[in-house]
Amino acid sequence: MRYEIYGFIGIQVLTLHTTLEEDGQRYLVSADYATTGIAGIVVPQSTKAVATGRLGRGTASPETFRNDTRRSGTDRHSLIKYKEDGTVDGSSTPPPHTPVPVADTRGTVDNLTAYLKLERQLATKGTCGMTAPVFDGRHRYDLVFSDVGRQELQPQGGHKYKGTTIACRMVRYNRVVDEAEKNEGAASGTLWYAINMIPGSDNVVPVRMRLDTQIGAVDAYLAEIHGRGVDLKLIE
Repeated sequence: MRYEIYGFIGIQVLTLHTTLEEDGQRYLVSADYATTGIAGIVVPQSTKAVATGRLGRGTASPETFRNDTRRSGTDRHSLIKYKEDGTVDGSSTPPPHTPVPVADTRGTVDNLTAYLKLERQLATKGTCGMTAPVFDGRHRYDLVFSDVGRQELQPQGGHKYKGTTIACRMVRYNRVVDEAEKNEGAASGTLWYAINMIPGSDNVVPVRMRLDTQIGAVDAYLAEIHGRGVDLKLIE
């Protein structure tokens, strides 16, 4: 999947590529992006992240997570292993100024798996209600999702998608985060998930997102999706 993200007055700020691979009861999900334009000047950042784990009915459980980020000229690398008993082994270089206590990492997931869990829950139960405790090697926070309801989307701003979606509200609550890094990522937002975009899949797909970020409100649109019998281009 490719997403195009736009900021103030429709200025493009980022392109996001994501891939989901499933092999039986196992998954690999990856995401890579880099800020561009004005956002690339204000907050220059590029990130590549990969998570692997096990699939269950309406859920997912992580096993490994790796994140390589370059932000404002500084490289960061995180590597985490999530064990079946809920314990976590993780490291990040350079280490954060405020380390996350080991006790606070128990039972957590990475941020990619958090959204995968939401998508699988939506596909099986049709509800957004969920709290995902996240540890990404540097930060410990909760992603709290709640139901907004079913909404009909119409084409907008060159985005061709039209159809029924399930809307979810997301709020991020920081638990242990360095003061200088507390505004990184999306603090809150609304995500619209398409129903039955991938035939026979146990996942739904976000087709539109409106997120509150460090650079202000941004709008994300699914530009194209390929695989599993689907070949759509929603933005030229």
